[in-house]
Amino acid sequence: MMDKEQYLESLVLKLTTSTPLPAEERAKLVGLPLTLKHFESGQDIVSEGEQTKQCCLVCEGLVCRYKIIGEGGRQILSLHLPGDIPDIFSLLIDRMDHSLGTLTSAIVGFIPHDAVRALTRSSYRISEAFWRETLIESSIYREWMVGIGRRSAPSRIAHLLCEFITKMTAIGLSDGVTCLLPLTQPEIADALGLSTVHMNKKLAEIRRAGLVRIRANRLTILDWKALCELADFDPNYLHLRPNLARK
Repeated sequence: MMDKEQYLESLVLKLTTSTPLPAEERAKLVGLPLTLKHFESGQDIVSEGEQTKQCCLVCEGLVCRYKIIGEGGRQILSLHLPGDIPDIFSLLIDRMDHSLGTLTSAIVGFIPHDAVRALTRSSYRISEAFWRETLIESSIYREWMVGIGRRSAPSRIAHLLCEFITKMTAIGLSDGVTCLLPLTQPEIADALGLSTVHMNKKLAEIRRAGLVRIRANRLTILDWKALCELADFDPNYLHLRPNLARK
């Protein structure tokens, strides 16, 4: 486990993937109060219907936003990496309309709302950076909606893989060719609106085509151009600074 300052540096790194911040604003972010908590895989961090007085920062591990539908079916709505604050909206919306849970063992830091409000009121640059992150999340939601509504199953799977490694590369957790992919096949299916059986079949086709290799929770891109073509992937919706986009 790293110290709190190092985890807050991951927040700075994430924000600066889209918004340059001067040293003074970076220092203010690193000075935020942070309470760390360890979660096992499959635990809720914040549950639907809960009222919160703090935001959560993903420090280690993989977190998802999800809803339970029907007779216990789960739809994963987004994936969140270290440096993300997936519930920044809770500053203004006081009751959760979905849940945040862990997909792996994770360390999460909690930042009091009052501290975040004070910081955003004292620095318009930081306020804009958080607002921009919220708008980018909306952009990603739109892309996921297009995928579930209009893309074929192979295209959906390829798109998720392209997006995941692009985001991992931007925050320094991938070299652009390989990265950890700590998702089970049922979890990928839950994110893409597919049955596990159908998802397994179509993922196997992508692997046999020589586009990717997935072994021991590690994704390796073998043919980036072909994978992007299958996915119809254009990273512009991620709004990364040009030098951070996965080539």
